[in-house]
Amino acid sequence: MAHRFTSPPDAVRVDADVVFARRETGDLLLDLHRPVTGGPVPVVLWLHGGGWFTGDRTLAPDLARHVMATGCAMASIEYRLSSQALFPAQLHDVRAAIRFLRGHAERYRLVPGAVGLWGASAGGHLAALAGLTGHLDEVPGERETGAAPVRAVAASYPPVDLAEVAGPLPGGASSPEARLLGGHPARLPELARQAGPLNWVGAEAPPFQLSHGTGDVLVPHRQSERLHAALVAAGVPSELYLLDGYRHGFLNPPGRLDVTLGGVMDDGRLAAEGTASALRRTSAADGEPAAFGFSDVHGFFRKHLKTRSTTGETR
Repeated sequence: MAHRFTSPPDAVRVDADVVFARRETGDLLLDLHRPVTGGPVPVVLWLHGGGWFTGDRTLAPDLARHVMATGCAMASIEYRLSSQALFPAQLHDVRAAIRFLRGHAERYRLVPGAVGLWGASAGGHLAALAGLTGHLDEVPGERETGAAPVRAVAASYPPVDLAEVAGPLPGGASSPEARLLGGHPARLPELARQAGPLNWVGAEAPPFQLSHGTGDVLVPHRQSERLHAALVAAGVPSELYLLDGYRHGFLNPPGRLDVTLGGVMDDGRLAAEGTASALRRTSAADGEPAAFGFSDVHGFFRKHLKTRSTTGETR
């Protein structure tokens, strides 16, 4: 597929079509957006949504804008879709991208130890899973070895218990979760356990920021609530934003997935509205009213990756 970019600001460079791993299904590519001057800088990997069966690395917010706002490089990566390979291939691909950017930090003027993950929907699931397993030298089925640690994870509307999201048989047999695993999660309990971020939560986890719309019918906001509660119970810093009335896909560019998923998306809504009314939780308590926007994602990464925006913005 030919990839098109809107013209980035002069202060942002795009290294497109960078091969970070080779697979039997073809090379895996990433597009790296980074500041032209200064450095080295932290890097945030963007993981796209699409139910693990559709979407590509261009299904992303305006990454050049987020480079300017955070002072971080932004790498939008590919991972194998479920039509190409079943889980855990997707987790292996994300870990390979983390290792690649850490290993090529000098070439791209990156800080090798300052890596963050940012994902939405299926990408949020993979961001959570990769963040929770990053300290491990290998995960089940992985041929490559070596830890893939990250310092921070921001995940929006992520599935964290695949059996619950897939729903009961027989209807759930054709769900995205079943496509990912090669069968309904209830019929593949060990694989479903490995694929569930809830099952990997431990004290080694990096800080998390979770955001989820209360009007989401594809992945109910209970999924993020459960992950947040597990993180808090393990002593991991976690903040959860429940966006009032927002549906699935609010980080997507406008109009990318709504047609294929039946008109239940909020593509582009957060960018259009700027901020959403939300309930913010930092503990297991009920939380407090707050606003949520991209600036909160920016602030989260600046805090945990120790950086500033390229325009001098601070929080």
